[in-house]
Amino acid sequence: MEKLSVTIITLNEERNIRDALESLTWADEIIIVDSGSSDKTISICKEYTEKIFYNPWPGINTQKTFAKKLATYDWILNIDADEKVSPELAAEIQSILGQGGHYDGYFIPRKVYYLGRWIEHSGWYPDYKLRFFRTEKGKWNGVDPHDEVMVDGKIGYLKGNIYHFTYENIEDHVKTMNNLTSVAAKEYKKRGKRDGLLSLMVRPPLTFLKKYILKQGFRDGLPGFIIAISSAYYVFLKYAKLWELINIIDYQGAKKGTEKR
Repeated sequence: MEKLSVTIITLNEERNIRDALESLTWADEIIIVDSGSSDKTISICKEYTEKIFYNPWPGINTQKTFAKKLATYDWILNIDADEKVSPELAAEIQSILGQGGHYDGYFIPRKVYYLGRWIEHSGWYPDYKLRFFRTEKGKWNGVDPHDEVMVDGKIGYLKGNIYHFTYENIEDHVKTMNNLTSVAAKEYKKRGKRDGLLSLMVRPPLTFLKKYILKQGFRDGLPGFIIAISSAYYVFLKYAKLWELINIIDYQGAKKGTEKR
């Protein structure tokens, strides 16, 4: 039977991490990479694993690469601290480990709990993530703030869900969007991306239509409408911040200029 390493990156996740770890007690190894938690995250993790490491935050893909390098077994399952593995997914993975997988990596459907309900549409389900793969075959190769695994080999699909408890409330959602759009804008600028008024005018409404109509967000009730609106706002913020970075808005310099007049 092949063995499994689970990797999780953390930062102040005391409200989530216990549920994540409880869903993984069957794994051969759990590796935690923390970037400086000041809450009870580390003490909770110590109840489940001794393999806890510190690494200053370098970006999500680089941090997950760091965690992967610490894995000692044949397969890796990566989950985030606000996720948990369903019993059905655990059974599927254990079956593959016992019988040998026909693939080198597997996409896993991720189901999100948001505003009091499980989201079934809105482009949020099935939100397939390639999170289970042969250690020697996979590598993290996404564009921050979004993580992505590339696998050198055949890829299959699993049926069991990863459960994602992504936002505690709308305030938490907005705060996260603000952080992620700043990271995305900086990454776009670094890669030489240039967008202006047209992107700000066209991309947000198209995103709303995609989420609410094409992805049937209307079937998720009012939370589906909120998801569609917030997704459009996310896109607007991302490109507005990119424009701001490219045009070097010097707030402090402007203040000093008025003081000299």
